[in-house]
Parts: sequence; structure tokens; C-alpha cells
Amino acid sequence: MAAASDKARFFLEQSVPELKEYERKGIFSAEEITSIARKRSDFEHKINARGSTPADFARYAEFEMNVDALRRKRVKRLGIKSTAHNGRRRIFFVFDRGTRKHPGDIGLWMEAIDFARKQKAYKKLQEMLTQVLRLHPTKSDLWIHAAQYAMEENGDVTEARSYMQRGLRFCKGSRAMWLEYARLEMSYIAKIHLRREVLGINPGNTDQPGPLDQGDADENSLRFPRLTAMDISPNSEHDDVDTAALQKLESTPAMNGAIPVAIFDAAMAQFHDTKFGWDFFNMLLEYDEIPACGKVADHVATFLLKEHPQSWSSQACHIQLPLVSISPTSPNFPSALRNMLARLKEARRKSNSQELVGWAKESLGKILQTSDLDPAIRTVVDSVIKSLGVPESA
Repeated sequence: MAAASDKARFFLEQSVPELKEYERKGIFSAEEITSIARKRSDFEHKINARGSTPADFARYAEFEMNVDALRRKRVKRLGIKSTAHNGRRRIFFVFDRGTRKHPGDIGLWMEAIDFARKQKAYKKLQEMLTQVLRLHPTKSDLWIHAAQYAMEENGDVTEARSYMQRGLRFCKGSRAMWLEYARLEMSYIAKIHLRREVLGINPGNTDQPGPLDQGDADENSLRFPRLTAMDISPNSEHDDVDTAALQKLESTPAMNGAIPVAIFDAAMAQFHDTKFGWDFFNMLLEYDEIPACGKVADHVATFLLKEHPQSWSSQACHIQLPLVSISPTSPNFPSALRNMLARLKEARRKSNSQELVGWAKESLGKILQTSDLDPAIRTVVDSVIKSLGVPESA
């Protein structure tokens, strides 16, 4: 116990110059300084004692975050230019001590990583990710988090792919990793596609109807997940956009969904079931406003129907396929809906699965939620939903 007290006293003495500066500059009153010192003493004795838990370090870090937030507000209000001591450094120090003492606690690691990400301490964040991935290479969530950081914060798709590919070596059986890897690639395609739209680079004649036509969609109606202006052109004020390179991108296999297709094929070789295929197909629908979505969805639906023809989810993918990338307000929607309903009728003749019927009702119900849906289409869809309770005759 004496050793724990000595450690606590040592760390408390290191914070004395910081507290004196705060009092001298009027950031905190003498009573507040005393309260902070007392609270720190309690935490230090607790985390240095035998039997301390990760939660003790997390609470200590939270306390320091609150102190630092109050310090920054008062510094701004009082017009103090700067202070010699940085509260953020102390918070990282608490997290470092906690993760060294409890390296197996993923929750504490994630709190530290999230704090570094919010503070935009990218160098520290990179160090943490390297350490935690070395300690826990079989935790798929960590690889996914690292890849998302590389893609969303750094805009580095190569680094993000590297994290995913390395993670799959250790977590080959993680369905979430395969799905997130495909989502990463679809997000990248979406960003390139959106940039082309903003620059007015059209991939072809959009007047011709087809399975990938987006109807009346324009750049104001694009709804890609997690995209910002910085994603489109992070250095637009300083760099000239190479439109020729963007035009060439359209014909590359990567822009046509070749990588998500390869990911799907490799994953299905690993899992051999329709549950993953169904989840993969639904993930693709989040990106149904880019041309590559239809191509990848067609590959997925064709594969599932061929390998698992009796599964209701395989049939559902096949039925949904005509509506992929077609807006309910598009001129091409009536013909696509007709094709979809024909497939539904054929599937019900072969199998009147309750799961399939339930999915069909839900899927058609979403169409009815479209505010400016054509009245004739609304009548047809409503009629089909009511008829789904009646078994289809052979």
C-alpha cells in the first residue's frame, strides 16, 4: 500500500505547477484548485492500488476531460492567450497508464482512440491503433475502426484497404469484416461518382432506359452515405481537377464494381450460406444511386439464385433486382415494377414462403411511402399487398 501511495504522491506532485498556473492566471479559484487536487488524489490512489479496474481509469480520464473543457471555456472568456500546460496531454497520460495496466480491455482502448480522434491527434491515434492491433489482431471491430479512420479522416483508400486485408488474415470468419470491406469499396466508388456529377462529367447517354438508369435524379438528389464537400474535393481551392483522369475512371473495372464482386465471391467461398448473401445485397442497396450498384447486385442475385434456388432470400434478391437504382418517380419505374411483380408471382408459384411474403409486403410498403408516387402505381402496389395473403395458384 505504501508503494501505491508513493506513486500517487509522485504523480500528484507533477501536477502542482499546472494548478499554480491556473490559480495565478485566475482560471480557477483557490477553492476550485483544492477540489481538483483532492479529486485527483482520490483517483491516483485508486488506480495505483492493487485491484484497480479499467473503469477507474475511464472515470479518471472523464474527470480530466471535464476539467479541461472548463479550462478552455474560461481561457476563451477571460481572453488568456495560452497556458503552459495542456489538459489534453494529461488525459492521454491517464489513458496510456490505463492501457498499459489493462492491455486486454478493448473498451478502454476504444475510449482512448475515440478521444484522440475527436481531438484530431492523428499521430497519437496512429500509435494507439498500431499498439491495439498488435495486441488484439483477432478483434475484427478494431480493424474496421482503423479502416474507417483511414478512409474518413485521412481520405486514404489504400491504407484503408491495407487494414481490411490484413484484418481478414486474422479474422477470416468475421462476416462484419467482409461486409465492411465491401462497404468501403462502394463508398469509394460513390465518392468518385459524386465528384464526376459535381464536375458535370456524365458517364454516357442517360436518356436511354436501362437497369442502371437513375431517372430524374440530379446532383441535388444524390444521397450517398457519409459524404461531405471535403470528400469530393479536399484541395479544390489549390489543385486543378484532372477531369480527363476522372473520365477514364468510368471504364476501369474498379469503378464498375469489380472489387466488391471479388469480395463477395471470396466471402461466399468462406461462408457458403444465403444469410451473408442477403446481408451483402441489402448493404448494396445503400448505394443504389450509383451505376456500379446495379452491376454488383446483379452478380449477387444471380449467384444466390443459382447456388441456393430454394432459399427465400435468394428469391427476394432476384425479385428486387429490377428496382435497383430505379427511383419510384422515374419514367422507367412502371416497367421495372412490372418486371418485379412478375418475378414475385413466379416465385410464389414455386414456394409460398412466409418469409418471402413478409419481405414482399415490407418492400412494397416502402414504395407506398414515396410522397409523389403516381396514383396508378400506388393503386397497383396497394392491390398487390392485399393479395399477398392469398396463396398463389399453380
